[in-house]
Amino acid sequence: MSAEHEPRSGPESALSSDQAIRAMLLLMPRVAARLKRTKIPERLSSFNLAPRHLSLLSYLLFDGPMPVNELAARLEIAPTTVSLMVSDLSRQGVLERHTDPADRRRTIVAITEDEETRSAIDTWLAHGANAWRAAFDPLTPEQRAVFVRTIETYEHEVSGSAD
Repeated sequence: MSAEHEPRSGPESALSSDQAIRAMLLLMPRVAARLKRTKIPERLSSFNLAPRHLSLLSYLLFDGPMPVNELAARLEIAPTTVSLMVSDLSRQGVLERHTDPADRRRTIVAITEDEETRSAIDTWLAHGANAWRAAFDPLTPEQRAVFVRTIETYEHEVSGSAD
């Protein structure tokens, strides 16, 4: 890591609101560009995956199988949109759908048991997880919470102003 990109600490690293806004306006396009260049593993490259798929797969990987309506609520998109995504990914062998034994009207969605595909998904998600781990490890739990809430607020404000 070059010195200009090393995180700064101590009182001299305090930022005014304007300095922080400037820094984030300059940083976010670089972060977005790098995310777009994240290489999709060969096993998944023919599946036409997009960032929304990454979020869906992350929920299923971290939280386990769940109904379509729960996925839709977590992704903050319509259940019909999630159903279409799930259908597409199921056809491609990335996801599996099963009837909920407790309620036969519900469908439970899970990442495929195919070891090669599952490993590729793990690899794809690991890159981002490792980067976040490096960023979050030096922080206290309270600082991590502030960061996450700050990004959530930013996302909400940007989404609200785009309407």
